[in-house]
Amino acid sequence: MKKREDKRKEAELLHQTLEQSKTVFVTGFDRLTVAADYELRKAVRSVGGTYKVVKNSLAEHAAQGTPSEPVLKGLTGMNSLALTSGDPVALAKVLTSYAKEHPTFTFKAGLVEGRVVDAGAIAALAQMPSREELLARILYLIQAPAQSLARAIQGVGRNLAVVIDQGVKENKFRS
Repeated sequence: MKKREDKRKEAELLHQTLEQSKTVFVTGFDRLTVAADYELRKAVRSVGGTYKVVKNSLAEHAAQGTPSEPVLKGLTGMNSLALTSGDPVALAKVLTSYAKEHPTFTFKAGLVEGRVVDAGAIAALAQMPSREELLARILYLIQAPAQSLARAIQGVGRNLAVVIDQGVKENKFRS
C-alpha cells in the first residue's frame, strides 16, 4: 500500500497536470494487454499527449479546483485519462482509431478547451481536420486572390508582347 505522503504527492502532480491540460478525455479500458497499452501510450505521445491510468478517488480529488472537475466527478469502473495542451483533434483521432481496433477501449466524457463533451462529441471531433490542415486551408484562401492578380498582370504583359511581336513580323510598324 502507498503511504499517505506518496498519495498526496501523486494527487498534487495529477492536479498540476490537469491544470496545464486544455483537453482531457476520460476513457474506459478493460482487458487491454501490455502490448496494446504500450501501443496506445506510444500513439498518444506521438501527438503530444499523455495517457494515465488513474484511481477514481485520486482523479476526483486531484481535479478539485480545475476546469476538469465536472468531468472527473463520480467516476466508476476502470478509467484512464488522455491529456494534452496541444491539438485536441489530433488526440481525438488517435484515440478513436485505437478504439476501432480495440473495442474494449471506450470513451466516457471529455473536456475540450474548457467545455465538457460527451462520447459522441469526441467522435465528431475526431472527424474534423487537424489544426495544421485548417491553417493551410485558410492560408490558401488568403493567397488565392493574390495569385490570380499576379497571373492576370503577367497575362497582360505577355499578350502585349505577343501583339508587338506579331506586328514586327508582319511589318505593321514602320519607322
